[in-house]
Amino acid sequence: MKAICISSTASNQGKTVLTTALLYHYRDSVQPFKMGPDYIDPQFHKIVCGTPSINLDRFMMNKKQLSWLFNHYSKKEVSICEGVMGFYDGSDKKSSAYDISKLLKIPTIILLDGSGSYITVSALLKGLKTYKKDNTIKGVVLNKIASQSHYLLIKNIIEKDFDNIKVIGWIKKDIEALSDTHLGLDLNDLSKIETISKEVLTNIDIKSLEKISTISKQENIEYPFKKVKKQKAKLAIVNDSNFSFLYHDNLNFLKEIFSEVIIIDSTNDEEIPKDTDIVYICGGYVETNKAYEKIKTSKNFKKSLIKHAKTKRVYGECAGLLYLGQSVDEKQMSGILDISFSKENRFQRMGYYYSESGLKGHAFHYTKAKNPENGFDKLSKIKEGDGINGSFQKNKVYGTYLHSMFRGNKKLIMSRLIP
Repeated sequence: MKAICISSTASNQGKTVLTTALLYHYRDSVQPFKMGPDYIDPQFHKIVCGTPSINLDRFMMNKKQLSWLFNHYSKKEVSICEGVMGFYDGSDKKSSAYDISKLLKIPTIILLDGSGSYITVSALLKGLKTYKKDNTIKGVVLNKIASQSHYLLIKNIIEKDFDNIKVIGWIKKDIEALSDTHLGLDLNDLSKIETISKEVLTNIDIKSLEKISTISKQENIEYPFKKVKKQKAKLAIVNDSNFSFLYHDNLNFLKEIFSEVIIIDSTNDEEIPKDTDIVYICGGYVETNKAYEKIKTSKNFKKSLIKHAKTKRVYGECAGLLYLGQSVDEKQMSGILDISFSKENRFQRMGYYYSESGLKGHAFHYTKAKNPENGFDKLSKIKEGDGINGSFQKNKVYGTYLHSMFRGNKKLIMSRLIP
């Protein structure tokens, strides 16, 4: 099989643009992956190639679990894994592109910025190559290059300095970029994908990339997760343009353990069926003006959720938590939980966290609780002191800022999702 990791020295270096181009090029035969706890890039991957993207996160899964997950979903001719931040960033949590590509034995293409430089690019590459001797860096793509002669100047220096690195091409400077939102890529800016993809790959040697990316697939990996008994229960997942943060493997896992799983679109004012046993509200956006406009008039959805919550289980993540609360500033939510929120100008949490009840995951949000004394479970950042409340509960209704991967989290499933 063929598999490749796309990484760089930092965020905003062009990883997503190169990944987009390759996903579009291989769109009929590619399986996309995203390293780290990201929701936006995987949605974008799916839009580009039509195949759901799978998150690979070493902090939330152990080595055997992560290896199984990668091999389980690597059923197409090519697997393309987009890295997170810089190549070594996250290695303190064992979840960097370096750690994951090393574990899975996936070769890495490093995207290096060549603007305003030439010899220093090779020095930077030497630092990346020698920082960890067992790294997976096999190839280089040069970004923001002024001309063919500029590219050849850098390429010749790298090839002189390294006998085990293949320079496979370049991307010209001032290429058209996709617009951003405050939490990532704008998923509506799709009209230029084909044009951008073709422009990105114009000066990249695809055959050399394919030669580098050839690996041996591991076979017969034993299922490494604690098994959950099949439940004769109906699960309704609130998953739409507002509540869009749903890991694809979480969805597949929930389909495996519940006899029936349905999707509810709150923005279309869909009601939760009366025979539903559990409701899971995904993370996403509900606090912004644009998102709130889509749901503020969804009275049937709101009424059915309130009725369900009186006697049955509800689990809400991040935006799901916000909607379970009383309000976000002046925006009225369902009022099920006795907690209100405010939206701040700066993010309040970002990174990996542990909860007091022993769960681990990640959080990234701009809101905070106005009355945190109503919380019962704190989220503490790794290697830091006391955390602040991040989970809230009333009867069988539970909301949390913590995003988790379900398959390896039997404790969460048994305590929050099993009726």
